[in-house]
Amino acid sequence: MSDATSTATVPGKPLLGIRVLDLTRVVSGPFCTMLLGDLGAEVIKIEEPTQGDDSRAFGPPFMAGESAYFLSVNRNKQSCCIDLKTEAGLALVVSMARDADVLIDNFRPGTLQRLGLGDDVLRAANPSLILCSITGFGDSGPDAQRPGYDLILQGESGFMDITGFPDGPPTKVGTSVADLVTGLYAVQGILAALVERGRCHTGRRVDVSMLDSMASLLTFNAGIYFATGQSPQRRGNAHPTIYPYETFQASDGWVNVGVANDKFWILFCEAVGQDVLRHDPRFATGPDRVKHRLALQPIIEGLVRERPRAHWMKCLLAAGVPCGQIRSVGEVCEAEQLVTRGMLVSMDHPTVGTVKNVYSPFRFDGSVRTDNQAPPTLGQHTESVLQRLLGLPPEQIEQLARAGAVALGETGLAAAKTKALP
Repeated sequence: MSDATSTATVPGKPLLGIRVLDLTRVVSGPFCTMLLGDLGAEVIKIEEPTQGDDSRAFGPPFMAGESAYFLSVNRNKQSCCIDLKTEAGLALVVSMARDADVLIDNFRPGTLQRLGLGDDVLRAANPSLILCSITGFGDSGPDAQRPGYDLILQGESGFMDITGFPDGPPTKVGTSVADLVTGLYAVQGILAALVERGRCHTGRRVDVSMLDSMASLLTFNAGIYFATGQSPQRRGNAHPTIYPYETFQASDGWVNVGVANDKFWILFCEAVGQDVLRHDPRFATGPDRVKHRLALQPIIEGLVRERPRAHWMKCLLAAGVPCGQIRSVGEVCEAEQLVTRGMLVSMDHPTVGTVKNVYSPFRFDGSVRTDNQAPPTLGQHTESVLQRLLGLPPEQIEQLARAGAVALGETGLAAAKTKALP
């Protein structure tokens, strides 16, 4: 552990005392380290001095010059600008690694080695350091050196081939699912390595690839292929093995109906006043309803289209049938359920003013963390990190900045001296 406070118990911060050196950028790695920060870890985000994380330029929209994209995946971190292409910058990172618990990157395989931050160098500095690498295609195999971007991996993993309507083109999921699920898997791997280190005092290397992560989510789709030798086809919102379990158009919008088993089928038939459907032998069991989908589908579509969404929500929920409206992102971001659960957080930012995020779903004994820190401006914490972690005096930090090994943010020494000029 990197800090004496690691033995303390703080509600919502089970990783208090864990220090993470974050050499990632864009989405997969930053999402992973943000979740670790949400859990109480100290996350030091090492950024390239001139432009920083690539996602700082992703926009519009921008808020006071800050990318909304960047602001969504970088809370609870400190930004420290270090040029890894300089000897002095590399030496700073190695020094930081001596007292860190985790170092994570999402460069292509071999990049850290070429920079001078290979496993041998980092292990020599800290044998118990947990190293985590996120890659597009893994660190081995014929595609290892291919760049990994969400759109590319959604296609390579089969997701786009099974997403969309049968008569339409392959379609990507509406969010960066390849990046995000890989970040989630990286968190799990890091936490498992931390647990093991607590027993064995040994650091591990955790490798997580976007292709492996996405392929693992194929689950029953892959199962269908292994069982039949045929790849599942695009089905729109329909489920291949359950019916009715899809999206239906009401008189004023769209609803999802999830009749996932025979119990719900009986409840559904009673709720919509269709006892005849309940006793029709073609629809008696789940497999029967899938087999006779084309006969049942127009009947249910006609029923649902007769009434507004509010009617079906009230009717089906009262009967205990799973259902839900199709909500916009805006409706979700204002949802009373999420507000009540503490899932929508506001943070004070030095330039933007207030930054809002959808928070992570972690709950410990019912507690919700309330002291979240806004995503940092570029180099906002360079000076404080170098002073606190490495004990560097102000004059040495200024010398490093002049040499281009580090960059200071608006609150740093250089900015302070500029503001002091007459």
